[in-house]
Amino acid sequence: MDVTASLLAEAPTPRDASRTDAPRAVGPVARLQGLDVSLERNGVRSQILHGIDLEIGRGEIVGVVGESGSGKSVMSMALLGLLPESSRPRIDGTLEVAGLDLSTASPQEVREARRTRLGVVFQDPMTSLNPTMHVGTQVAEKAGSREEAIRLMRAVGIPQPERRYGCYPHELSGGLRQRVMIAMAVAGDPELVVADEPTTALDVTVQAQVLALLAGMRDQLGCSLVFITHDLGVAAQVADRIVVMYKGRIVETGTTREVLESPRHPYTMGLLGSRLSLDCDRTRPLWALPAEAPGAGGSGSGCAFASRCRFAVEACTTTAPALTVLGDDPRSAHAAACLRAAELAGEASAPVLLPPLPPLAAPDRGAPVVQAADLECTFSVRDERGRRARLAALRGVTFDLQPGESVAIVGESGSGKSTLLRVAGGLERRFTGSLRGPRGTDVQMVFQDAGSSLTPWLTVREVLHERLPGGTPRDVREEKALAILDRVGLPAAVLDALPGELSGGQRQRVALARATIVPPQVLLCDEPTSALDVSVAATVLNLVNELRRDLGIAVMFVTHDLAVARIVGDRIAVMYLGRIVEVGRAEDVIAHPRHPYTRNLVAAVPQPGRTAEPLAGEPASALDPPTGCAFHPRCPVALPECASTVVGVQLAAVGDRPTSDVTLRHEVACVRRGES
Repeated sequence: MDVTASLLAEAPTPRDASRTDAPRAVGPVARLQGLDVSLERNGVRSQILHGIDLEIGRGEIVGVVGESGSGKSVMSMALLGLLPESSRPRIDGTLEVAGLDLSTASPQEVREARRTRLGVVFQDPMTSLNPTMHVGTQVAEKAGSREEAIRLMRAVGIPQPERRYGCYPHELSGGLRQRVMIAMAVAGDPELVVADEPTTALDVTVQAQVLALLAGMRDQLGCSLVFITHDLGVAAQVADRIVVMYKGRIVETGTTREVLESPRHPYTMGLLGSRLSLDCDRTRPLWALPAEAPGAGGSGSGCAFASRCRFAVEACTTTAPALTVLGDDPRSAHAAACLRAAELAGEASAPVLLPPLPPLAAPDRGAPVVQAADLECTFSVRDERGRRARLAALRGVTFDLQPGESVAIVGESGSGKSTLLRVAGGLERRFTGSLRGPRGTDVQMVFQDAGSSLTPWLTVREVLHERLPGGTPRDVREEKALAILDRVGLPAAVLDALPGELSGGQRQRVALARATIVPPQVLLCDEPTSALDVSVAATVLNLVNELRRDLGIAVMFVTHDLAVARIVGDRIAVMYLGRIVEVGRAEDVIAHPRHPYTRNLVAAVPQPGRTAEPLAGEPASALDPPTGCAFHPRCPVALPECASTVVGVQLAAVGDRPTSDVTLRHEVACVRRGES
């Protein structure tokens, strides 16, 4: 059954005739013309949006794409009338949304528009939902009644909505919390819904479900949708039209097909070229947009992107290009702000190929650097009714890590990936089973949020110096700090900076520098690229591979992105509800997945030109795991014996030959492992 249709089978029909709200206006649902927005911070006013011209048609899905700092979120806040008053926003130009001019409307009119005509889905529902209120009560506030709230919660795919009505936000998974936000967004039958990075922190399977749900909102409710993301591949899954922003300006716009197949702005090409896919060339470094030169891209007279553009000519530094329609048809939707747009028509089919990587030296296949057998890790928690319960985070995990090898660990939230990493790193000691491996400074960890893992009051110099052995002379400390900064691609000037003064990508590089200034035996990485822009993520992945290659470090890399796993891992281990269900060479696991769960993970990866296939259902609860194979309640090919049989990882298929080299074996925990 089509997932979107099933999730929205009970969605409200467009605009109940009993509603007394004013009828919807004709024409575009939003019109921005010559829109300038400036904000004030610490007494300094900065212009964030520059001359934005954009119309959003009724029933249209517009994907807004760009790196952090491009102005996407400020534009979304302007559309919602939510620009922070503390920043003393100044708006010039036209800003009409759902028939209301937000630049001149009174606060009461703006609040009424948000209540009756607008909906919003933010990136992090935990910061948007009231943590002290039941989620159902929060939906009911917008929907008008408990019955309507339950109907909406069921419509957006929340299982057992009557029971989850009384849950607090922290008692739901990230995917369920996001669905609560979507239920609240559609409760008022809005004309426009703004979704600001709603899938960034979600697993690939949940992301596919949410994308299908958002696309279905337009079909079922007739509303328009502004979908903001930094990933063109994700935008392509739902958008009719794509708008690419850079430094507060629209630099390219067109239908999804036009922008993906024939991008004309070098920035759009760079975003596409930096994006990971399941067929990236693993023998070469990933190409990434170059970092911006200090002081470049400001308010000068030229193109803001010129300092990063591989096609820039001298005129680009003196002339600011206007957004110009491409081709001879003035009605065309495809336009770009580039002096050389006409010349770049064929460049999309010519990706940048970096020189091949030198082959890795054959690692010593002696004793594994990390070896675990039958790891069990259980926590005492409270269930959603407040009762004491046991949560099984790891259930019989056996694995090893060879010297110099990289193993990527993938799976949905709650699969046990991070717990396994913490056990391997000695940060979690409440486990049973056997674990052998290095300890202390021989194991270093890089976390998802480098900003919270770096001491905020220490400079980068102090962060790096404290990792060096005591008694190291100061001049040697400085020499080593400069050397590691150069290795991770940071200038010496950042030594005196505090973590809060650096960008997300720079902080992640500092975290890698700190972890490797004294090379450890094992580097543990927990989702270090999941919150980064695609170009920055590509740079960080190249850096991890380079450090591993040059320093001989073994790596365990946790991610929910199979494309990332394929780039960084020699092997991929797939986890589900505390167990490893498939493990093998990265290319084998991606190209020939043998476990039904792995197949669904591969199918759910968003790729331009291919619709991601959502995986039905929610992961089983670790508080009450199913008997037999934990995946069988969601498995499309489950057999009767799957409900009672627990299978350990074994050779994946008939014809696979046993080998003493575990890095060459493809193993799967499935009773149907012999089937292709």
